Amino acid sequence: MAKDRPFVITLLAIFALLGAAQALIVTLQMLHLLPMYIGELRFWTFDFWGALGWGILFLIYLWVFRMLWNVDPQGWIFLVFISGLNLILAFLYILGGSSWEAMSFAIIINGLILIYCLLPSTKKAFEIPG
Repeated sequence: MAKDRPFVITLLAIFALLGAAQALIVTLQMLHLLPMYIGELRFWTFDFWGALGWGILFLIYLWVFRMLWNVDPQGWIFLVFISGLNLILAFLYILGGSSWEAMSFAIIINGLILIYCLLPSTKKAFEIPG
């Protein structure tokens, strides 16, 4: 029996797709398949390892989207974890030599996802206490 999907969960799933799109774009940029549009993007010059990390993050975002679409509360937990991890990675990229402009999209998207996940209405939709 399928659960009804409240609007807040649908919106959260769409945010997860935005995070996946952002991770895919950065992956393709690090593999030099897409040009850099804003600033310089590098992670201590290890493009392959950075692309691998962002590619794995892309797949995780897609997995989390599927969990959210099926109204699985574990999807909320993973999205909180992944968006927080992605924020940390973005700041590490800045420390590694990337510009704020290059990482601003990742910081904004993942910041919004994390804030939206922690709203009381979102927690209530997943029946998470607190």
